[in-house]
Amino acid sequence: MRSLIIYCLFYASLTFGVWTALLFAYFHHNHVSIQEEKTQPPSLGLSLRVEAPGQLANTAELELHQLTRHLPVNRNRPRRRRIYVPKSSTNFNSSNLEHHNDVLKYGFNANLSRRLGIIREVPDTRDKKCFQKKYPTHLLTASVVICFHNEEFNALLRTVSSVLYLTPPYFLREIILVDDRSEYDDLQDKLEHRLKVFKRNIKIIRNKNREGLIRSRLIGADHASGDVLVFLDSHCEVNRVWLEPLMAAIAENHKVVVCPVLDVIDFLTLQYKASPIQRGAFDWNLQFKWDTVFSYEMEGPDGAIKPIRSPAMSGGIFAIYRPYFYEIGQYDKDMNLWGGENVEISLRIWMCGGQLLVIPCSRVGHINRKHKEGSFAIRKVIIQNYLRVVHVWLDEYKDNFFLQNPSLKLMNYGDISKRVELRNQLRCKSFQWYLDTLFPDLEAFMNKEREEPR
Repeated sequence: MRSLIIYCLFYASLTFGVWTALLFAYFHHNHVSIQEEKTQPPSLGLSLRVEAPGQLANTAELELHQLTRHLPVNRNRPRRRRIYVPKSSTNFNSSNLEHHNDVLKYGFNANLSRRLGIIREVPDTRDKKCFQKKYPTHLLTASVVICFHNEEFNALLRTVSSVLYLTPPYFLREIILVDDRSEYDDLQDKLEHRLKVFKRNIKIIRNKNREGLIRSRLIGADHASGDVLVFLDSHCEVNRVWLEPLMAAIAENHKVVVCPVLDVIDFLTLQYKASPIQRGAFDWNLQFKWDTVFSYEMEGPDGAIKPIRSPAMSGGIFAIYRPYFYEIGQYDKDMNLWGGENVEISLRIWMCGGQLLVIPCSRVGHINRKHKEGSFAIRKVIIQNYLRVVHVWLDEYKDNFFLQNPSLKLMNYGDISKRVELRNQLRCKSFQWYLDTLFPDLEAFMNKEREEPR
């Protein structure tokens, strides 16, 4: 009997000790968590959880509401947890008809885009020397203009949210969204509701008719009030300290037009990948291409973060002093939809007294969408745009374009008298000067073609 009592007391004391240890660990963990919440600022990162399809929209909206509710008004640079998209999460099945149709519809993996939601973190791809750069503040303000037509909903909002959370508020006057008559339901009332959640100065302009990218940008510029116009595509994500280097260059010289380095967001995996420093160029078909930056161009104390002179811009993403944009003639209003406007404004900037620079310390990710070839009517419009560039700006070198495209020589391109008059008023230099000064490789390439036996 005595041994039984001792046996029961032993196990009772053992059980009591285990429960005491568990309770102590539980209350200690809660106490530490509360202290951490009191001492740490709210994180701006969002976790990539795999939710049921019906829960995704509500979850994203709740998380965004929590983000904006705790966001300090006078923040300088928000700190967010790093979020990467694992390769296994692409969830793209080429044999799945819905996934395949999404790529045809949007030009990228819309299924994954929906799962990513409206905000995420991307890796900082700047050179380490950029971290030491200091930029002046409160000098100029920026109006960010984003034009879209039938854009994927989450990709558009990731563009907007990245600008909001990675741009100092003293630089950002407003974001102007120009809807070029989109047809998708989620880009109507649902979009306006989501934009209100941000509680920031975001304007949305709805075109009554389809205007195309070129005239939509002109509409956005006319509604802007900032000192600097920053044009972004509707499927990009800005990186850390993206705007400050651009604004600093323009503040120093109002006739400088600046472009960030465009990192690549893969159209299938949506992974954000760093791009090498390159400059923009084009061939005799006026097709844009990236060109190598030579090592001697990056010599000096600044090295790889030195601004690079670029013969041309890709067109989608750049910043320009607003009065200068109007001074040099904006865009050619008689160009339709898109195509050729990037080469035209690049030539005009250089030949009429300005400069076009790539700023290596500014990085913006861009989805290189994959689209099937447009209709014959769209291709015809784009060709007419190129012909306007050829006849206004290429001088005697327009024959090089027609050597590549002999069937276009007699094609109608509309009235160019106003653009020719503008060139004369601005006292622009010749295309020969442009080749000699900025892009001698283009002429050498053409001469080589002429020398080849047929």
